[in-house]
Amino acid sequence: MNWIDSLDDAISYIENNLTEELKMEDIARTANISSFYFQKSFGLLCGFTVGEYIRKRRLACAGSDVAATEEKIIDIALKYGYDSPDSFTKAFTRFHGSTPTAVRKCGAMIRSFAPLKLKFSLEGGTIMDYKIVEKEAFTVLGNAGTFSYEKAAEKIPVFWTEHYETGKGEKVCGKFGVNIDESMGSDEFEYLIADDCEADAVVPEGFCKVTIPKFTWAVFPSKGAMPQALQEVTKKIFSEWLPNCKEYEIAAGYSIEMYTDIRDYAKGNQDENYYSEVWIPVKKK
Repeated sequence: MNWIDSLDDAISYIENNLTEELKMEDIARTANISSFYFQKSFGLLCGFTVGEYIRKRRLACAGSDVAATEEKIIDIALKYGYDSPDSFTKAFTRFHGSTPTAVRKCGAMIRSFAPLKLKFSLEGGTIMDYKIVEKEAFTVLGNAGTFSYEKAAEKIPVFWTEHYETGKGEKVCGKFGVNIDESMGSDEFEYLIADDCEADAVVPEGFCKVTIPKFTWAVFPSKGAMPQALQEVTKKIFSEWLPNCKEYEIAAGYSIEMYTDIRDYAKGNQDENYYSEVWIPVKKK
């Protein structure tokens, strides 16, 4: 089974179990990849998180049930995972723009959200530069935080802003953005704003020291203004390189973004020539 088929199977599993408890590790297991990379790739390829997809599909189905059946609204709420009529009504109204009662009694409009179908176009002449690098274990000094996959896209930029606003950037400039999910099956991961350091370096208060294991890394260069250039490269890794790579697969629950010094560029990280990289640990298939 290839990587694309695995993702399709995971989406089918979600669709077949919308009224059951859905655990991320079970969904990822269906895709035969770790929860870490399933959630990361899903968000990049689809434009929303796995949790958002599940919520929207459930609310769309709930809207149809409210409009087309005589089921009690409380039963519909419980059917799609809501513990109380109040929480269901709030979520339903945010999604559909009308309350369940208004839909049923007044014929208010409901919104659809169709099941997702992943389609990839892998043929053609897209060029993607990368190199395979053997790198020994190395140590970083970092400012660490724990983030849920659901909120990471909005929380991590805030984490970076706070890092500099609180003066932590004077001790750690931020050469690396390090994602760590060693279990590769959690709903959360550790994220570090980090710099290289010696293994015996003194750790300042409020920071931590982490050793990144020895890996073979697939290193992907990015050139252009941040964050758009790096986001585009990351999306291509998951939509083009990984699905089509016959030699390598993901080896562990790590990924690293490497940033060069903004002082080397006239417009800092908004410069058209700003250079950064994405590192993915890989192993031979």
